[in-house]
Amino acid sequence: MTFLQGSEQFVIDSKGRITLPQYMRRSLNPEARDTFNLTRGFRRCILAYPIDQWEKIQNILRGLNPFNPENDKIITFLTMYSKEVTLDAQNRILLPKVLLQYARIDSKVLIVGKIDHIEIWNPEEFDKIYTFDEQEYEQIFEKVLGSSYFNGESKEEPAG
Repeated sequence: MTFLQGSEQFVIDSKGRITLPQYMRRSLNPEARDTFNLTRGFRRCILAYPIDQWEKIQNILRGLNPFNPENDKIITFLTMYSKEVTLDAQNRILLPKVLLQYARIDSKVLIVGKIDHIEIWNPEEFDKIYTFDEQEYEQIFEKVLGSSYFNGESKEEPAG
């Protein structure tokens, strides 16, 4: 089961490629075949879905009524800039220029594992959105994870 986590900062090479960290590659399902679908994220980042996870998104999109304006927008948003890419022999992904421009990425990138996909960010854009203090982190942690984890509602026991 795919569980992408961690983060790394890289410099894009002259052709617009980044290397996928080995620990993230090891987290991919064999069904992903080193193939990703890249598309626009919602917060000026690039979403990189392993192909097996992207197929789940496609199935959801297929089930939406395209005549509903909100559904049409999300279908268009996710598919308009969608590009399938495969890791090359050096485990690099070529990032399309249109997505680099959208994410305001020029030289440095931050790769963030987000369970079933990867987000590719301009580090400065990431810091604008995800910078918060310890107290805020503690409050969010308790609100989101605290009650379900400590009330035994989690589906799996934590490793450790």
